[in-house]
Amino acid sequence: MTSSVVHLSRLARWGVTLARRRALVGIENDPNAPAALRRLVRLARLATLTGKSGKPDYAGAFRAIGPAAIKLGQSLATRPDLVGEEAANNLLSLQDSLPPVPFSQIKAAIESSFGQPISALFAEIDPEPVGAASIAQVHKGVTTDGRKVAIKVLRPGIREKFARDITTYEWAAAHVEAMGGEATRLRPRLTIANFKRWTNSELDLRREAASASELAEQMAGVPGYRIPGIDWDRTNGRVMTIEWIDGIKISRVDELRARGHDLAAISEKLVISFLTQAISAGFFHADMHQGNLFVEDDGTIVAIDFGIMGRIDRRARQWLAEILYGLTTGNYQRVAEIHFEAQYVPSYHSVGEFATALRAVGEPMRGKPVKELSVGQMLDGLFAITRDFDMQTQPHLLLLQKTMVMVEGIATQLNPDINMWDTAAPYVREWIRDELGPEAALADRLKQDTETLLRLPGLIRRLEEKFPPKGGAPEAPPLPEIPLLTDKREGPSRLGYLVAALVGAGAVWGALAAGWIG
Repeated sequence: MTSSVVHLSRLARWGVTLARRRALVGIENDPNAPAALRRLVRLARLATLTGKSGKPDYAGAFRAIGPAAIKLGQSLATRPDLVGEEAANNLLSLQDSLPPVPFSQIKAAIESSFGQPISALFAEIDPEPVGAASIAQVHKGVTTDGRKVAIKVLRPGIREKFARDITTYEWAAAHVEAMGGEATRLRPRLTIANFKRWTNSELDLRREAASASELAEQMAGVPGYRIPGIDWDRTNGRVMTIEWIDGIKISRVDELRARGHDLAAISEKLVISFLTQAISAGFFHADMHQGNLFVEDDGTIVAIDFGIMGRIDRRARQWLAEILYGLTTGNYQRVAEIHFEAQYVPSYHSVGEFATALRAVGEPMRGKPVKELSVGQMLDGLFAITRDFDMQTQPHLLLLQKTMVMVEGIATQLNPDINMWDTAAPYVREWIRDELGPEAALADRLKQDTETLLRLPGLIRRLEEKFPPKGGAPEAPPLPEIPLLTDKREGPSRLGYLVAALVGAGAVWGALAAGWIG
């Protein structure tokens, strides 16, 4: 287990990097941040002799810290409630790109992971990568049977680097949350737990391949949207081989227009495919930025990079569909009721007051094209509501929200006049009718009751095992608990934390004085 001193030294090093780029000023000025945390970031700023004026460079600071921080920064871009709107907007520009690993190391990684020479798997591989990110890089290749493929390979040692940094993120989040108040409501520990789950999935390329395969099955019946095929014979935990896509990046609007594509149709198709994944399937591509979407000659949208996927259970999808439909139709009372039914908002608040607060945010958006709306202002209004009504952060909805903002941005670039609400409303209305109508409710009840009846025999068996008939050896009497000399009480004392903090602070100050950190 990593010691507190190690965590403190890492945090101090990262804090200096953040402070020098003025990336901690927002916390220092935030009245909702815990007072103890504001004092710590002020000390970091003073230690680096950095003033409070000047524009913060959040993206640059996270990039300078390293690969895990880049991923964390991208995750925090979805949390303006946690980091502030200015920081979230700046972090949206954080590109996940790093200098490539030399091909000799990539070749060695492929051969060691498969236990055979690279020539037995691929007829050729371009040594120049088509992309190099914080976790992996991608090379174009041709298999021994002549198929063009993309080969994604983990950076050597990246799993160990992420594991080390995430333990410190967990340690820091636990201490921040323990400060109470707004820090507890925002649930930073849960944010890091979800970040850890997402990155662990990205660090196992078999799971990414499985996600692509699952999404392909679910979207098989949706025209104009597809997922590339996985080459399972050339895929393992550190290498993933997938069909090469010859298409135009969806961001190249001029090239799409020159090829004769109907941009408005592509825009609507993108929105509907996202809603199909999120609401119908409950399993969605959560990294739908412009670099991960291509358009083929026939107008089909092809998605790549399935390291970050979102999943929503059926009940939450029902709530989500009703919330979206209520916002599009102006039924704020029903939207408010759903928030209380889902226990997103504590019951001691008024449903009517919450509905009025939702109306204040929703009414200015209705009937307007996206180009006339500020997504930042809308989110700022919604987050203000969650704070006023003590609504705890819902991580699964935040990931969905992040993806929705991405989809909205791409759709608007393709068709500036698109209205997301009008595009979504018919789909959501139809889904609600099919899934929440009387026939669906009756079918659900029959299914649940049948499953309950089928579970009864197993329940009776477990009860018999738990409470067997009396007989045989007599039951042993309860024995007293006796403390042993070998017992150890876990957990550092306050004095231990103080000593660790002083050691960490002294180490940082000494490093600054010696010019080691800079």
